[in-house]
Amino acid sequence: MVNGKENYLMTLRGEQPDFVSRYSFGPMLGEGPWPNYNMGLPIMQGSIGEDGIRRSLYGVRYVSTDSAGGAGLPANDEFILSIDDLPNWGDIIKIPDFTDIDWADLVAQTIKNSGINRDESSLSMSTNAGYFQLLVAFMGFEQGLIALYEEPDYVKEMLDALSDFYEYVSRNTVDHFDPDIMHLSDDTAAWHNPFISAAMYREFFYPNHDKYAKIGRERGVLMEMHNCGKCESAIPIFRDMGIHGWSAAQSCNDLTGIKAEYGNSLVIMGGWDPTPRLLEDFASPDNPNGLTEEEIRQSVRDVIDELAPGGGYAWCSAFLVAKDDKLNEEKNRILQDEAENYGLIFYRQ
Repeated sequence: MVNGKENYLMTLRGEQPDFVSRYSFGPMLGEGPWPNYNMGLPIMQGSIGEDGIRRSLYGVRYVSTDSAGGAGLPANDEFILSIDDLPNWGDIIKIPDFTDIDWADLVAQTIKNSGINRDESSLSMSTNAGYFQLLVAFMGFEQGLIALYEEPDYVKEMLDALSDFYEYVSRNTVDHFDPDIMHLSDDTAAWHNPFISAAMYREFFYPNHDKYAKIGRERGVLMEMHNCGKCESAIPIFRDMGIHGWSAAQSCNDLTGIKAEYGNSLVIMGGWDPTPRLLEDFASPDNPNGLTEEEIRQSVRDVIDELAPGGGYAWCSAFLVAKDDKLNEEKNRILQDEAENYGLIFYRQ
């Protein structure tokens, strides 16, 4: 049987894998080795100042909360760009000058510091969180969405300049990373609907993502797209870019229909979301009708049974764990244990 890395790459190539891969964004959900490791340059992630505040490359302040497990989001009370600022966006959004960087050395240090074992984990190269995410980080959702309608030319000009910068970094680093996979990302949807139409996605964001995707296509590198929520209307655009895998494919999308249409040419990575029942406390003497471990395990088997036949699927799901959240830590232990063990035997049943 092949190892996790090769099995995951087989899945992305549209081949029949030996078992159901578990996809993560790196060594996040317990012990590895994980079949993939998303990796980007630390200099692209901004910095933490002496005041302990994290700011992006462009000065956006990020705050984290215990309820989100420490994940950072742009502070919602001090956006750095308004609609009125857009004609002069370049005076506010300062794109870094990285012309003097020793890219070979920087990439070598990044790989070394990551601790990745490339015999066991594929390297997935990443450069940014996405252009819709950049827009709303700069302006907030309300102003950013209005700007797409009221100032489309300035928005396009800004995004084009930003994507030129990311393309420059990517072309200077891709051959040093020698990635197995190139990772794209942009969260453009909520649970019930996308924030933008497919037509608007294609007009404003596709050209910028495609600069990066073109680098992958030129080299024949596998590519994956991360986009949460009900983003199924954008899948034809993902396909135009040459995307092989989509995470985190949430159950608010018609995943069975998508699998029927694309088969193994678009790997569905996800498919499991916690139902209200799965969010309940465990059964106990004081709570005899509470959740059972078997219900968690069965929920995993149900998703794999539905989406994994024939390949074209990887597990990519978890409970969101807040700080000191022992209940969901235990639920995740059960969830990932079942995904690993049931996934290992699925294609041999």
